[in-house]
Amino acid sequence: MATATEKMITGNVHSIESFGSVDGPGVRFIVFMQGCRMRCQFCHNPDTWKINDPKAKQRTADDVLEEAEHYKNYWGKKGGITVSGGEPLLQIDFLIDLFKKAKARGINTTLDTCGQPFTRKEPFFSKFNELMEYTDLILFDVKQIDTQAHKELTGHGNENILGMAQYLSEIKKPVWIRHVLVPFRSDYDEFLIRLDQFIKTLDNVDKVEILPYHTMGKYKWEELGLDYPLDGIEPPADERVENAKKLLHTADYKGYLKR
Repeated sequence: MATATEKMITGNVHSIESFGSVDGPGVRFIVFMQGCRMRCQFCHNPDTWKINDPKAKQRTADDVLEEAEHYKNYWGKKGGITVSGGEPLLQIDFLIDLFKKAKARGINTTLDTCGQPFTRKEPFFSKFNELMEYTDLILFDVKQIDTQAHKELTGHGNENILGMAQYLSEIKKPVWIRHVLVPFRSDYDEFLIRLDQFIKTLDNVDKVEILPYHTMGKYKWEELGLDYPLDGIEPPADERVENAKKLLHTADYKGYLKR
């Protein structure tokens, strides 16, 4: 409990998923944070974009952990907590508090991020390094390897994002690289080959995942009164997904670190 002189740290939480199975190892308790600056054309959670959305719930780390531990028996040896979004790094003070207290309770911590807020400028950089002390694994979403194509796809360039990937390699922080395969956007051999070459420069990649684009979040765009930018684009064919896996050599990553 916060003292009279200690400011209580809270986070804007969009929603909770109690039994996640695709956002990190094992069964995960997933915390979806509210707020994101990226405007990915394929986003299936545009309802998480608005920063300081009054519909989001103000939660403390203790509050979230108390709820999470109700499901601890289901996690097994590999499971734990994953914080996703939105973009969690926009609420880094809350992340530090949550992961620090989670590690004190012996809980595995995973961060799902696109890396857009990353900078080596202060005060963010010092806070990021503190967060890494309590982070077991990062699910790192590399949307597009080409800077201009990344900007067209998300509204932002990717220079600092690739910089974050390189820094995580420097500090040997375990990472799963995730890449959404979108026809007419990222599903081009040239881009996939360049992404593969970049990943090979990293020394901390535990796994590479291809996430086929889907349209299941389209209705959310419509509910929010937004034009869906990928209208008419269908999910990639199975052979294109297999092609991407081959070009990114996903089979070479066996769930252990190369270092």
